[in-house]
Amino acid sequence: SFLALLAHNPPALFAIDEAHCISEWGHDFRPEYRELRRLRRLFPASTIGAFTATATRRVQADIRHQLGLQQARVFQRSFNRPNLFYDVRPKQDAFEQLVAYIRERPDDSGIIYCQSRAGVEDVAGRLVARGISAVAYHAGLSNSERKERQDAFINDDTRIVVATIAFGMGIDKPDVRFVIHYDLPRNLEGYYQESGRAGRDGEPAECILFYTYADAAKAQFFIDQKRSPVEREVAQQQLKHMVEWASEPVCRRKMLLAYFDEELEGQQAPCCDVCRSPRARVDATIPAQMFLSCVKRTRERFGIGYIIDVLRGETHERILRSGHNQLSTWGIGRDRSKVEWQHLAYELLREGYIRQAGEDYPILQITELGNEVLFNGRKVDIIERPPPRKREKRRREATPTAPVQHDTRLFDALRSARKQLADERGVPPYVICSDRSLREMAAALPRTNDALLTIHGIGQHKAESFGHVFLDIIDRHLGMASLPAAGERRMPQRPNVSLPNLNRITPSIRSTIDLFHEGLDIDEIAIERGLATTTIEGQIEAAILAGEDLDLQRIVPPERWAAIDAAFDKVGTASLRAVREYLGDEYSYQEIRIARAARIASR
Repeated sequence: SFLALLAHNPPALFAIDEAHCISEWGHDFRPEYRELRRLRRLFPASTIGAFTATATRRVQADIRHQLGLQQARVFQRSFNRPNLFYDVRPKQDAFEQLVAYIRERPDDSGIIYCQSRAGVEDVAGRLVARGISAVAYHAGLSNSERKERQDAFINDDTRIVVATIAFGMGIDKPDVRFVIHYDLPRNLEGYYQESGRAGRDGEPAECILFYTYADAAKAQFFIDQKRSPVEREVAQQQLKHMVEWASEPVCRRKMLLAYFDEELEGQQAPCCDVCRSPRARVDATIPAQMFLSCVKRTRERFGIGYIIDVLRGETHERILRSGHNQLSTWGIGRDRSKVEWQHLAYELLREGYIRQAGEDYPILQITELGNEVLFNGRKVDIIERPPPRKREKRRREATPTAPVQHDTRLFDALRSARKQLADERGVPPYVICSDRSLREMAAALPRTNDALLTIHGIGQHKAESFGHVFLDIIDRHLGMASLPAAGERRMPQRPNVSLPNLNRITPSIRSTIDLFHEGLDIDEIAIERGLATTTIEGQIEAAILAGEDLDLQRIVPPERWAAIDAAFDKVGTASLRAVREYLGDEYSYQEIRIARAARIASR
């Protein structure tokens, strides 16, 4: 029926988003997308564009074939994100690592991805129990719950979102400082998209993966349940690439770009844990022989944990019942920790000396390669175990775009002011300005409007709308009088962040007042002057507080004044957002903001 509707007025352009879903080799193949191939035949005069953030050459070719776009032009940018630092960590005491990491970054926003809803709820609940601001997000929540939690994250009302991959599509919060994968992703395309939600403002950000071979084995089990041989083959190849990326001692960025058929053309600083701390291969023949011998002597009927317990001489009931405390391999590995044996076991799995079999309880079996070690004296070299991670200071120098040194106390004050400005206007904080802008202010200490305009991301309309707030905070931080330097123009001051106090009308505000007196409304003035609507609102607000006589009933109808005043009496005037939530969506921020200014000016 929709196609029939389109046939009456054929579109000039079809834009297909997430186009990798068309390809069975894409990481999120959806058979329904194959129906889009009909567009080429049904609308031969329409242009078709296919867009995706992640597509290997094979996927690109499949997209073009499926959509009949063989002659189409291809536009592709680099997959390289130089401001991201990739870090793969052993999944040992992962939750404690997680808590320590977050606490070292008390002001940063981050996303933590888990594979299951249960995992999301567990991690989020435990973080909250530790006093960390976090919310859970997954498809099992209602639409209103998901929206509420997503908005809280975007507006900096909560720092951490623990989520399944249901979270992130369409999220463009630029100041996410870290993305952590608590579980192993199923493929590199998905990992690239999810980790790529960090650092969209170009500032340094970290992408951490907690890796254990057990997660790979769990993923393989689910792959084995797929009925379609083609789906199994694709999923196995994707998982193989993911495991290689997480376990090989090769530069993470280099491998990630190579997967997307791109070559890394040098870098200014270490970009991953491998570059920062290269790991060598070490001779592990003797402990490997011990491990393999124990697997053999227990008749290849047990998993990794049990084999390690036997090697370490444990005496729990299962070992005693099986008589394995009588084996020659019982206790021969007491001098090695459980963590060391686990690392060896995963390396033997990765290198192909043993394999896991079974569904509910994976058991170990020795391969032909393992038998070569046991019976023919084959040497075993493995990647050395990473050293225990010490609590460390934040590593901002790891990327080539490390931020400038700045006064952290002033940065915190500027950030609080930005949050209040954002709440008043009902917008995310990054709409006011970015973290980078605040850091530059805290470093350069601008004291005039002209100096403020040299800060990254601060243009004329932002300087006029919010500049006096930030300049006043900087002045108070420095303990100096708010006097403009000779020959420089200074924006009017604002002693209280939420309540403007303009001592004079600037030429820009006067222009807005004149247009308002001529009968233009706020939206029309914004168009006439080429400024944002919120900028004009701020100038009208400033004019009211400066005592300018304006016909405010053109903005707030008389019948709505009483309800807004009653809301102020109930919840106060500090937060526009709180007042609007009290009144409901039928009242606009514009009305509430102007009514508040009139209320303050009349007292």
